[in-house]
Amino acid sequence: MTTTNERHVAERFSVESDRSYSMLIDGAWVQSSSGETFACVDPYDNASWGRVPAATVEDVDRAVRAARRAFDEGGWPQTLPSQRAALLRRFADLLTENADELARGQIHENGKLIGEMTWGALQMGQHAHYVAGLAETIQGRTIESNWPNTAAFTFREPIGVVAMITPWNSPLMLLSWKLFAALAAGNTVVIKPSEATPTSTLRMAELAMEAGFPPGVINVVTGFGQPTGSALVDHRGVDKIAFTGSTSAGRAINKQAAERFARVTLELGGKSPNIIFSDADIDNAVHGAMAGIFGATGQTCMGGSRVLVQDSIYDDFVDRMARATQALTLGDPLDPTVDMGPVSNRAQFQKVIDYVDLGQSEGAEVVAGGARCMTTSELSKGLFFEPTVFANVSNESRLAQEEIFGPVASIIRFRDEDEAVKIANASDFGLAAGVWTNDVSRAHRMIRRVRSGTVWVNTYRLTNYSVPFGGFKQSGIGRELGPDALDAYTEVKSAWIDLGNQQAFGRH
Repeated sequence: MTTTNERHVAERFSVESDRSYSMLIDGAWVQSSSGETFACVDPYDNASWGRVPAATVEDVDRAVRAARRAFDEGGWPQTLPSQRAALLRRFADLLTENADELARGQIHENGKLIGEMTWGALQMGQHAHYVAGLAETIQGRTIESNWPNTAAFTFREPIGVVAMITPWNSPLMLLSWKLFAALAAGNTVVIKPSEATPTSTLRMAELAMEAGFPPGVINVVTGFGQPTGSALVDHRGVDKIAFTGSTSAGRAINKQAAERFARVTLELGGKSPNIIFSDADIDNAVHGAMAGIFGATGQTCMGGSRVLVQDSIYDDFVDRMARATQALTLGDPLDPTVDMGPVSNRAQFQKVIDYVDLGQSEGAEVVAGGARCMTTSELSKGLFFEPTVFANVSNESRLAQEEIFGPVASIIRFRDEDEAVKIANASDFGLAAGVWTNDVSRAHRMIRRVRSGTVWVNTYRLTNYSVPFGGFKQSGIGRELGPDALDAYTEVKSAWIDLGNQQAFGRH
């Protein structure tokens, strides 16, 4: 496995390691009311940097109240759709102009590859332009009433104050999936980014202020799940929670929100099957399976962590995937020649180690990787873990059933189409799936039979702002993206108008 070279060092440390950051509340940049801060960690060198406010319960209350005022008194919901669209378009242009900076900021926080993060940053500008168009097309319906001389129609109103709790693996893209739609519909927001990746969100908020969004419409509080996140979810001034993260955290948020019937959108975990049939192009499927689980260092909710392979090609596929995995290069995520970067944070790094140990104790066979990468001083100082392939995995094992969120693939054998479907659906999750076959009829059957929110055929891990995304079962509630994205941030209101009937009650 190769490593990066010294040409990236100057670029990497151009970020001020001791910079102090501020939160955004009601249009002002502020520190925590307690004065407490915390540091971020660059996973490339496992070094701490920066000072970020640790928001208190009081800070969360200030942010929610600011968002509430902007919604109830500030006139944001009453702005014309064309005005909200114009702001989103200015925001889009600023995001595009600053895409390189936004990409590198996220890499400094989470260690993902420069190619993926640059693509994602550029996509945000296009996405904002797309949603700006949706803002101008929010429509209700005129309904033919069964009552004589009456008219009935519906329209959509913004929900109110939306709390957005976002993850560390793709902090800005996954925030944009929520933020653009919420703003386009006329909501105000309070954002709590992951404590591992707060600074890139703060920079994105700066660009939103530069675009001209009014004070209080967008607020950002930084901190940990306790007390910051919990206070935000519990706040009675919050009308909806939009969360992306683990299923366990989503379950807790859903319970908290249910106490006061707050609306939720939850995009949660996955243990997605990537199903390879014997008639597939095997080399293509190998590369697709590797992209599905080793892309983003496996730290993606849609990761194809269960690789289901038909019995007749199983041994050949395992051998090819093991050899191709061993040839991957690890190193500086700013180096475009690198195949995989570090694990994003210390807690996740330890989780990967623990699950690899668990897999071996359960009897699965490591055919590639399986250890911390210590081949060079560069890799040994960072949070690098070898891309790992397990063979002879039982679908009933914890290795196959629990989300690892790391570069660990479990290869599982199946006999025929029916067994593939049975294994694929034998999971608490249902976020995504891949099918590799040259049989068009089989592809369509599998799309229908596999219980997941997305099914890819002869590809994996494609997303676009025009196509809905979300999961079945414990992978979440609701959908993001696509032409109906604004539905998740609006309430339907029905209206009736009498056209001349005389009202009567009782004997009068």
